[in-house]
Amino acid sequence: MSDSNRLLAIVLRISGVAFCSLYLMAILWPSGWAWHEGSPGASDYYLMIVGVYATLGIFLFRAANNPSAHASLIWFTVWSSVVHAAIMAYESLRNPMHQGHLIGDVPALLLIALALGVLMKKQAA
Repeated sequence: MSDSNRLLAIVLRISGVAFCSLYLMAILWPSGWAWHEGSPGASDYYLMIVGVYATLGIFLFRAANNPSAHASLIWFTVWSSVVHAAIMAYESLRNPMHQGHLIGDVPALLLIALALGVLMKKQAA
């Protein structure tokens, strides 16, 4: 396994754990990770997004064993993270109560997208 493939596998595992940790992050730092008042379980919407991201996290963790076989999942993660971060950044700028997201989940999603995108490009080269 090449160095870039090893690094991609590590980033996939870290991303997978991060996506599976959204509920915990909302407990530890609500202003950077939750879009509602109260506990993370107080919002049906938040529980749905946590479920989707936890599922994605598990599949990213599994993709680390053979990244090239899961390229479409990884590229989906890259582009959906960019789109999600852009929407959240826009909403955070519109509402001063949500500006914590500009130093919480928005940069986290962009960092994951950047790292996975660069490593996937290296793998393809």
